[in-house]
Amino acid sequence: MSDTTTGPVSDKKFVPAVLLCFFLGSLGIHRFYLGKVGTGILMLITLGGLGIWTIIDFVRLIIGSMKDKNGLPLRH
Repeated sequence: MSDTTTGPVSDKKFVPAVLLCFFLGSLGIHRFYLGKVGTGILMLITLGGLGIWTIIDFVRLIIGSMKDKNGLPLRH
């Protein structure tokens, strides 16, 4: 898979973020990985919005719309 993004790219990688979301998404670990500590804590407290928030984040990661804390796309 080639990186088709132009411009700056995050130092955070796509695959670890997806795996963290899949296996530990209800704890918000993928949010902590991306540097989004505040929403990571909220996910931890609410158990990923009872799973709904986790599913939304997983889909956003897969389609590439979720970015790191600086708004940069994830590295592939």
